[in-house]
Amino acid sequence: MNYGFGKQYRLLKTDDYSSVFALRNRKSRDLLHVSQSGDNGLGHARLGLVVSKKTAKRANKRNYMKRVIRDWFRRHRSQLPPHDYVVQVRRLFTRDNAPEARDQLAQLMIRKRR
Repeated sequence: MNYGFGKQYRLLKTDDYSSVFALRNRKSRDLLHVSQSGDNGLGHARLGLVVSKKTAKRANKRNYMKRVIRDWFRRHRSQLPPHDYVVQVRRLFTRDNAPEARDQLAQLMIRKRR
């Protein structure tokens, strides 16, 4: 299985983000907020990230949070439906509570099969 994170798996343009936000399909937990589109027609999921300076002033902390989220997405991409996702970080997380952030991502993004 390929665990790369090439351009085809990223939301790159403002229009891509806007279309996800326009649908208002949102789920939230303590650390993260996930907006999701309907089927994107590409056959695979795509990810967009929003980590504001208000959440973490230092760039290295924002980059760490983005790295954790991207890594989780790469590992679980095959389990996700072909939708566009935008993950917003609501509250700072560090190495100490990164497992909690990963658990919240799983709760917000992976559908429970009935």
